[in-house]
Amino acid sequence: MIPNIAKQNAAIAALRYIDDGMIVGLGTGSTSAHFVRALGEQIAQGLKIKGVPTSEATRALAEQVGVPLIEISQVSRIDVDVDG
Repeated sequence: MIPNIAKQNAAIAALRYIDDGMIVGLGTGSTSAHFVRALGEQIAQGLKIKGVPTSEATRALAEQVGVPLIEISQVSRIDVDVDG
């Protein structure tokens, strides 16, 4: 099993691939949860993206940390997806 710090580091590293205006797939699992929390921090600092959650748990976490969400049926493509 990957230690928690490695999962956190992977999630933070994934933020380098996120730019303003992107549609971002938000996966499920512990690494994805770290990513969603870190993404929420970036959004609070001005990053403008829309997230597409893959589960109700991810949806709830994204809403909690302020990630604006969009339904998969509303997009024609996802720019990047982060999943564990």
